[in-house]
Amino acid sequence: MRDALNAPFHAEYAGRRQRLMSVIQAQGGGVAIIPTANEFIRNNDNTFPFRHDSYFYYLSGFTEPEAVIVLIANGSQQQSILFCREKNLEREIWDGFRYGPAAAEKEFGFDKAYAIDSINETMPDILADAGKLFYSSAQEPHIDAQVQQWLQSVRGKSRSGIRAPAATVDVRELIDEMRVVKEATEIALMQRAASISGAAHARAMRIARPGKYEYELEAELLHEFRRQGAQSPAYGSIVATGANACVLHYQSNDAQIRNGDLILIDAGCEFNSYAADITRTFPANGKFSPAQRRLYEIVLASQQAALDCAHPGSRYMDGHHAAVRVLTQGMLDTGLLDKNKVGNVDDAIESNAFRQFYMHGTGHWLGLDVHDVGNYRETEKAGDEKPYRHLQPGMVITIEPGIYVRPAEGIAEEFWNIGIRIEDDILITAEGHVNLSRATPKTVAEIEAEMRHA
Repeated sequence: MRDALNAPFHAEYAGRRQRLMSVIQAQGGGVAIIPTANEFIRNNDNTFPFRHDSYFYYLSGFTEPEAVIVLIANGSQQQSILFCREKNLEREIWDGFRYGPAAAEKEFGFDKAYAIDSINETMPDILADAGKLFYSSAQEPHIDAQVQQWLQSVRGKSRSGIRAPAATVDVRELIDEMRVVKEATEIALMQRAASISGAAHARAMRIARPGKYEYELEAELLHEFRRQGAQSPAYGSIVATGANACVLHYQSNDAQIRNGDLILIDAGCEFNSYAADITRTFPANGKFSPAQRRLYEIVLASQQAALDCAHPGSRYMDGHHAAVRVLTQGMLDTGLLDKNKVGNVDDAIESNAFRQFYMHGTGHWLGLDVHDVGNYRETEKAGDEKPYRHLQPGMVITIEPGIYVRPAEGIAEEFWNIGIRIEDDILITAEGHVNLSRATPKTVAEIEAEMRHA
């Protein structure tokens, strides 16, 4: 594999811009405006760490703040423009390297690049007589007022026969459909993110023991992410021991680990802007109890049932339905669900009785965002009941079934405060699927063996 994992792949970005402009032309033509994210003050004059907007990055590979992409696709004309900060050697002493318009135009393959300070003067001329405006309002509010000012400036020239765009189209919806199917370089980056994240999970397993604190394991995750070149976590890491594992979005990570606890870790890194999302559950003392193992094997079997549906032609929700059936049967077999009250597996699914112990979906898209973009239902179908879309090669999904048992009357105490989730990152291929995170210890035998290597 080439060194694209650590270097920009600008030809791909230029190709995406061209594809988007062709879509815009097919919809009657116009001008698209895609800004990057805004910087936000953390306190006083300190900002939060900047992370570029994913849509903007998908089309540019450009990671500096204060930047806007403008795509002109009127008639047969196609032109890509980048507005960015001026080169400023004095500010580079304080804040680091800046490309500046001239270098950015050449390096990132834009037709033109201008200083961001000139955007208010330039955009009214670009928008004049444009067919439609392709822009997503209220997504980056810092630029919404500017866009309205540009349009108002164009409308002010109506007596001269100049017209502002007559309609606005949500450009993000067009990009969503491009992003939902990954290209080869994106897949390579996601595989790297998954490999780093899997190594971090294994590291946490080896370090874990009763008496440590959740934040100590979180620190080990962060150490491994950075040690292997990831820029940051892809989301706030969940390190949940005992009853905390039954809180789906637990983030405190400050409890002490006790002997006999299960530890649930939901964590993934971001590598060159692409996310991994992996969950593993393991015993603090290195050995599953009989009750823990019984529920763990049910969740593992439910994940396999969902994996069996991860292939082209399968509907997106087929895996969820398969996992729910295995989980629900397991709940009945273990007595978590009372057969005398809820009936058989079909009855328990129909009544949603299983949701007492499994209350979330079985996955989501994965990519530049950990909950990546893209419609889950077929957009071309009419009516309210649009079917879920079919999986196709290049899509990446997570598969993450679980069981969460809070203390309750009628539930055997041996199952109380057991929270289990198993999550992997799955690439759909022409032949079926590839589990990008399969190297992460997952079976009972693999986990216990990994923990013996501490």
